[in-house]
Amino acid sequence: MPERASRTVLAFDFGLKRIGVAVGEPEVRSAHPLPAIAAVGNARFAAIEKLVQQWKPARLVVGLPLSVAGEAHLVSRQAERFARRLQGRYRLPVARVDERFTSVEAESRLKGVKNKAIDSVAAQLILEQYFDEAA
Repeated sequence: MPERASRTVLAFDFGLKRIGVAVGEPEVRSAHPLPAIAAVGNARFAAIEKLVQQWKPARLVVGLPLSVAGEAHLVSRQAERFARRLQGRYRLPVARVDERFTSVEAESRLKGVKNKAIDSVAAQLILEQYFDEAA
């Protein structure tokens, strides 16, 4: 029986200290947070390489942090550069999603939880938003 092509999607909430990660399937439109990775030099790409090998995604999604007015700023440009590097390195399509307010929503969802995984819950929200917009 031939193996079905993966439709899995990995999403990233780019940050200067940590990168949140989530994985999901578009057919069921659900996403789940994975452990965040350190955003230090090329070590982040070694960690991402392991995720790509493990999950074999069909595409990647990167959240673009924009101002409340929807304008790009320094971190937006760094997130865009990160998205381009992912696309070049893994030869996968990389969608960009406006991530305004995802960190605030993630923090709200995790209120009262110790050892909060805000970055990866933000990545989960980014991926859920991507699924909603693609529907």
